[in-house]
Amino acid sequence: MNQGPSSGPASPDPAVDPAGASDTDLLGSSILLVDDNEQNLELLHAYLEELPCDIRHARDGFEAVASIQAAPPDIVLLDVMMPRMSGFQACSKIKSTPETRDIPVVMVTALNEVSDVERAVECGADDFLTKPVNKLELLTRVRSLIRVRLLKKQLDRAMAELRRLSSNR
Repeated sequence: MNQGPSSGPASPDPAVDPAGASDTDLLGSSILLVDDNEQNLELLHAYLEELPCDIRHARDGFEAVASIQAAPPDIVLLDVMMPRMSGFQACSKIKSTPETRDIPVVMVTALNEVSDVERAVECGADDFLTKPVNKLELLTRVRSLIRVRLLKKQLDRAMAELRRLSSNR
């Protein structure tokens, strides 16, 4: 028996977050996950895969910086404790160049001392999440920071257009 669309509860739209905001504005955005622990990468990826974003992985700070230089993401989720280059060092490097300094960086770590948060902020981190990561908190912060990044890109384009128009006078 065919029941019409008005019978029964509506199925949730997968492109809508729990707060009711659409994720369609995130379509085409990219996320870089950086962690030396494969299980942590898999968990973060699983939490974020409902977003309409491209998700890439890096296994340490060096790999992350190279990946960002090759194709800048819209947000970086960065583990702190990694071999070769720590998350603090990678964040400092990301934030030190004009081409990448506006990319939001979220430090994700098991460290939870106030001094660790202070160090993350000093390195230029935009946000800080402690492990184990809460899925809802992660999704909310990632959505918010990507939207801020996209708005900044829009503003930069509008300002460039205004400068172009004013120079043509």
